[in-house]
Amino acid sequence: MTRPKKATVALIYDFDGTLSPGNMQEYGFIQATGLDANTFWEKNTKMKEAQDASEILCYMKLMISEASHKGLLLTKNSLKDYGKNVELFKGVKEWFALINKYGSDNGIVIEHYINSSGLKEIIEGTPIAKEFKHIYACSFFYSPEGKAEWPAVAVDFTAKTQFLFMINKGIRYVKDNKKVNEFKPDIERPIPFRHMIYFGDGETDVPCMKLIKQQGGRSIAVYNPSKRAKKAAAEKLIAENRVNFVCPADYSEGKEIYKVVTTIIDKIKSDYEFKKLLLAHEKKGEKL
Repeated sequence: MTRPKKATVALIYDFDGTLSPGNMQEYGFIQATGLDANTFWEKNTKMKEAQDASEILCYMKLMISEASHKGLLLTKNSLKDYGKNVELFKGVKEWFALINKYGSDNGIVIEHYINSSGLKEIIEGTPIAKEFKHIYACSFFYSPEGKAEWPAVAVDFTAKTQFLFMINKGIRYVKDNKKVNEFKPDIERPIPFRHMIYFGDGETDVPCMKLIKQQGGRSIAVYNPSKRAKKAAAEKLIAENRVNFVCPADYSEGKEIYKVVTTIIDKIKSDYEFKKLLLAHEKKGEKL
């Protein structure tokens, strides 16, 4: 397999707290059940502790239970409708075109991915869903009538690392998870880890951040600038050497995230071109 003429860079995002200031269930679904956000998440915590269960599986069960109790339709379409109301951080809507152009202008292919413990169906309803090559997130099984019945995919912090390997190896679907552990030479992997940039804000992102950093990629801890506790949590990650950068969640042109990401892209391009140059000269030596 020959090396591609252009480097591909994968920008991989958590969603809640990274692209959006809140949990996606808080933008319509929880209100529709008649609960407030604090009550919903308190119920989730109590269920998790009482059953010694996964927090992710608990929130998915709680969504089904509360919807059933209130007579709400919980379908792909209803969840996508909730996604229309999800709030995004400043500059997020414009971010993708901005970075895609920067990549194109510099001979770099940019791909965007979601790696989230939130719900795929809600994310698919947001105005930025079309920007992602693939969305790796939780999802439900649906009845023939389209009603959510059971968790199909539950994404906790360990599952998130699996999706990084799927991106690395060019595996798109969760059903192909056996391929994750199959051997594939590095040169045949479409996106090396060193060409990945990971954006996250919380504990579920720590294994991904650390893995990407250890493998030569870059991790960015993002925080809500209006919340002091979020900033402190992000700064703790860099103090513990788990991330490369810490940035406020403003994705506008010229802001800190933009400067960090464009500089990383410049570095990836430079390293890629240098490696191509070395390989070309190695081939000259092989001819002697």
